[in-house]
Amino acid sequence: MKFTSTPNAPAAIGPYSQAIAVNGFLFASGQIPLDPASGQIVGTTIEEQAERCCLNVKGILEANGLSFDHVVKTTCFLADMADFAAFNGVYAKYFVSKPARSCVAVREVPKGVLCEIEITAVLEK
Repeated sequence: MKFTSTPNAPAAIGPYSQAIAVNGFLFASGQIPLDPASGQIVGTTIEEQAERCCLNVKGILEANGLSFDHVVKTTCFLADMADFAAFNGVYAKYFVSKPARSCVAVREVPKGVLCEIEITAVLEK
């Protein structure tokens, strides 16, 4: 197993890794809209927060020599399903290869943010 530790995504805020590569796959922990440098929440709208989540995912992918085209599955968590369309508008800019996805509204997202994105990617295309 290879553990990811990159300054281009927020440090883990608990007892977990940013991502782990094993058996040909990269399993990334959920990314919330934290600025990697400051650790502060970015944005107040779903669009701003979704953008930061995607940039954090990008940081993890790039740390492993990957791109969004390597992503095969995402799980997206929204604090409010009313944000679904706006979230999709941002998400679609990054996940153009259209990986499999689950998107659910949850009671609460860590730190009170509006969204979180976790990914599974293949290490080779």
